[in-house]
Formats: sequence, C-alpha cells, structure tokens
Amino acid sequence: MSETASRRVFLFLQGPSSPLFAKCADRLERAGHRALRINLNMGDRIFWRRRGGHDYRGRREAWPAFVGAFLDRHGVTDLILLGEERPYHKAAVAEARTRGIPVYVIEMGYLRPDWVTFERDGMSSNSHFPRDPARILAEAEGLPEPDWTGRHRQTFRAEAGYDLLYNLPNVFLWFLYPHYRRHALFHPLAEYAGWLRKLAGQRRSRARAEEAVRQLIDSARPYFVYPLQLQTDYQLRAHSPFANQQEAISLVLSSFARHAPADRQLLVKIHPLDNGLIDWAGFVGRTAAGLGIAGRVQVIDGGNLDRLAAHSLGMVTVNSTASISVFRRGKPVKTLGSAVFDAPGLSYPGPLDAFWERPTPPDPALVDAFFRLMAAKYQVRGNFYSASGTDAAADAIAERLVAGGPWH
Repeated sequence: MSETASRRVFLFLQGPSSPLFAKCADRLERAGHRALRINLNMGDRIFWRRRGGHDYRGRREAWPAFVGAFLDRHGVTDLILLGEERPYHKAAVAEARTRGIPVYVIEMGYLRPDWVTFERDGMSSNSHFPRDPARILAEAEGLPEPDWTGRHRQTFRAEAGYDLLYNLPNVFLWFLYPHYRRHALFHPLAEYAGWLRKLAGQRRSRARAEEAVRQLIDSARPYFVYPLQLQTDYQLRAHSPFANQQEAISLVLSSFARHAPADRQLLVKIHPLDNGLIDWAGFVGRTAAGLGIAGRVQVIDGGNLDRLAAHSLGMVTVNSTASISVFRRGKPVKTLGSAVFDAPGLSYPGPLDAFWERPTPPDPALVDAFFRLMAAKYQVRGNFYSASGTDAAADAIAERLVAGGPWH
C-alpha cells in the first residue's frame, strides 16, 4: 500500500461481530490514512477498542442529521459498513451519496466458507455485478480460476462466542445507549433461548434428517430442494417481493401443488442457523395439507445441502447464496428475489410454475465465468470469525481501498 497516497478519512459503521473492522482500520492507518467509527450500542464499542471511536446516543429520528454533520465535520472520504439496508445504515448511505462519498459494503462471502464479500454500494439489488450474460463472459475473460483451497477455518463456537460478546452487553447495558433500536426481529435473549432448545434436540433432528434424505435418495423419487433463509435475512427482507418467509413458502408450495408433476417431491430444508422461534415444519406442514400435497412435501432440520442438491432435480430459492454451490454442480436453480446470480443462463429464466416440469440447467461456460469474475473482483479471501481469516480479509480489503479498486 502506497505511503504517498493522499490522506483519506474512512468512517466505519456497524460491521460483523468480529475484530474485522478494527483490523481494517489498523491497516488503513498504517498506510497513512485516518479511521473513525460511530458506535450505536455497547457491542459496537466493544469491537472497536481503539482510537477514533465516537458514540451516538440520540434517537433514530435525529440520526440522519447527526451522521450528515459528522461526515462534514471530519471530512469523511469513504464509508464502510455491513448491511446497507439496516435503518441506520440506509440513512447514512443517503447522506454519503448526497456528498459524493463512496460506500463500501462488507458481508459474508458469496463463495463461502473461505471468502468475504467486498462491494461498492451493496449486495443483491444494490450490487454492480452484471446480470447480462454477455457482460459476465466479457468481464471474466482472462481472469484465473478461483483458488478453492481452504485456508482459514472458523468454528461455530467462535461465531457464537462473538455473537454473545456483542449482544449481551447491549441487553444489560442498554441504558448507555438508551435510544438505540435493533434492526433484528427477535430480542437476543429470545434468540438464545430458542437456540438452547434447538441444541438440546439437535442430535435427534439431525438423525431424522439424515434418515429422511437417505430414504428419499434410495427411493429414486425425483425431488426439488427448497432451502429456507433466515427470517432476519436482509437479502429476503429488502431484496425480494416478500415481506417475510411465510409469504415465500406459501407461494412456492402453491405453485408446486398446481404445476409440479404428481411424481415429484419437494424437500424443504430449515436454515442451519435458524433459532427455532418459528415452527417452520408446522407452518409448511399446514400449508401443504391445505393444498392437498402433504404426502409430497417433507421438512428437514439438518442434512448436507450439497448431497441433497447433487441428487435433486434442482433448487428453488428466494435469493439464498446456498444456491451458488448448486450452480457448480450443474443443477437448475429458480431464483424468486433479486440476486447477483439471477441472470439468464445461470438461474432459470422462466416462471416458477414452469420450472417444476422443465428445470433447465445452467450454462457451464457462464457458470465458470461467474465464479472467475466473482472471485477476482467482488470477493476477498478470509472470514469473520478466525484470527487468520480476519487478518487475511483485513489485508485484502485495506489494499483494495487504498488502491482504489477494482470497482464497477
């Protein structure tokens, strides 16, 4: 990174509950720039144990004026955050854009588990990734095959530990930021209670899922996979036509009941990080029964999605990144929301009603180009929850920020 580059001021807002943003700031300051942070709650403050932190304790209604004045007062040149559709972030992005300040969004990688997404402006509807097949092929020309070698391992224990470290201080020290409003749908203590109940029965649910999958594959019955997303997922909430997951489930099952050939099955897979506060199996079961297809729809809480996809006719998704691994297997995918992979030749271009009868696999050349372009220009190697992964991601993010690209 050039020591002679002009001095810039990077403002960080909320990021992952991990050391990643602080590490990015360290590297940017070593390159001669300035890094600032606005803490909206105690969890933000805990993960920014360095200089440059500022606290906002006002009401959400006053936030746009505050952040706009902050951008002006400190001469901010760049804004960095996770989740551009969060209410606080949406307002900050609007203020930044009126001033011509570029916005960079960091999220879990599309090419998980060993990658981090790093984009200008946002993901899904806000992404600059091309949707035109000809552009994807042209922009991927000459780019190397992604290095799929695993480099950084993170554990669920580390992720859960960081989550607790972020959320519990917000619960018990809420009075330090009395007007902060969470973007999450569930209270953290309710989520943890749901997780404890789920973990208590996880061995049984996984065993049942594995047995259901084994029986379905051994039976050679043709089936589709529908992996549920988290109810709290902003990719579903902000980048799809659905207000919640119940609406998406109802549409998928209704279409399947009316248009799927009678010999075809639908396997609904609960998200592995679902907190168990909503009885998805019950909701799917009642909806399927009301449509007269209870015997053709199964719900599992567990099982290996890659194995399921490999033996399936294809996948239906709102816009889950789980479908990206399905493209690599050459399996058809129907996308119902906005997603970077919703392009003709990748996702099925026709209506959902037709997909059940005539699922069309993706174009291998376009799939190859998609992965080369995604890895080279929209991802960096690393992760959120391991020391080596956050070091690698911070190095790559800071290097791209200082170098000024690649951007689209």
